[in-house]
Amino acid sequence: MPLRASLMFAAGLVLSATALAHDYQLDDVRISHPFATPAPPSVPHAAAYVDIRVDGSEPAVLVGARSPASETVELHDMAMDDGVMQMRRVERIDIPAGTLQTMRPGGGYHLMLFDLVAPLNDGDRFPLTLEFAERGEIEVEVWVQSAGEGSEDAADHHH
Repeated sequence: MPLRASLMFAAGLVLSATALAHDYQLDDVRISHPFATPAPPSVPHAAAYVDIRVDGSEPAVLVGARSPASETVELHDMAMDDGVMQMRRVERIDIPAGTLQTMRPGGGYHLMLFDLVAPLNDGDRFPLTLEFAERGEIEVEVWVQSAGEGSEDAADHHH
């Protein structure tokens, strides 16, 4: 195999490993492509999104999250209420067994990061710990990406 082809093949393996490394497993719960949208210095908060799949027979319950990137992380839901989009804190997010809970910008469940310790710039990464009732905690790496890019990349992670 010529050197150039060998290098391209090796680069492809590294990129494949990187893509696969952005899925996380906690027992029978799989967390795929955690991402957050950029937040400039003038904005003290941001939203993060994860996809959670339960492959087992018991539901999972997300009950909390924390990150050194912000002072507080809250579970939130956005929904229409009398024609007005409302965001509200929720105590838990239930993920039924055998299903996928998809979080995306524009509505539904998401994680709000309040009082950011630094701006979130496109390309940054930071740790986020997710806490599940009955299953414990798992730390994931959140990639900061535009809403469209993060949503597309997350959709590509489902097999």
